[in-house]
Amino acid sequence: MRTMEHWRGRVALVTGASSGIGRAVATTLAADGLRVVLAARRADRLAALEQELCGRGGEAVAIPTDLRAEADILALFRRVRESWGGVDVLVNNGGLGRRAPLMSADTALWREMIDVNLLALCICTREAIRDMQSRGVGGYIIHISSMAGHRVPPGSGVYAATKFAVRALTEALRQELRAADSPIRVTAISPGYVETEFAAVYDQSEEAARKTYSRLKALEPGDIAQAVTYVLSQPAHVQVHDILLRPREQAN
Repeated sequence: MRTMEHWRGRVALVTGASSGIGRAVATTLAADGLRVVLAARRADRLAALEQELCGRGGEAVAIPTDLRAEADILALFRRVRESWGGVDVLVNNGGLGRRAPLMSADTALWREMIDVNLLALCICTREAIRDMQSRGVGGYIIHISSMAGHRVPPGSGVYAATKFAVRALTEALRQELRAADSPIRVTAISPGYVETEFAAVYDQSEEAARKTYSRLKALEPGDIAQAVTYVLSQPAHVQVHDILLRPREQAN
């Protein structure tokens, strides 16, 4: 039976929750009765979202976190354990892309993508699984990946490499969990164009972002949030490995 009732009252940690997909996921999970931990760098936006979700009758707590700093991530999980006992659902949504060609870009741009898209995802996953294992719960790890993990868009070599790595890590974790006979499940969700702040960050230009999203009807953040609830609503014996979704008009 497909239902979200199993997760009511459980704790979901959403990284990158201050805007876009993360905000939509956090809002949807709170509406489904989960207690939601909001993690991102922009404290003002997190505080506003916490107030909004709690004002609707949900349970949410904002914990400003810089995913580039392991100390911040460890402090995040420590606070969740102290307040709510630990994480049951982790949505690894925090991530970014930069236009950073291999032939010419600054190393700092590559390092930022690797630190946030890859290393932070690994650290968060490890800490969430420690929470789940310590309490013997069948929790869930969801990676918000990208269609760039399935093909390489021009000029996006390093960004695509981080998302190809997420594919590898998803399968590696599935194998580890299966070998350990663990009830914990892992899924990647790989969207194409979604109308968020991503394009403006990628190109460092609001005008370029407007041109990107004017070419077609892009996915909305809520579409990805619905994919998250689809994954979580599956019965315990179902392993959804990767969901690829793109706008109908997207060519690649």
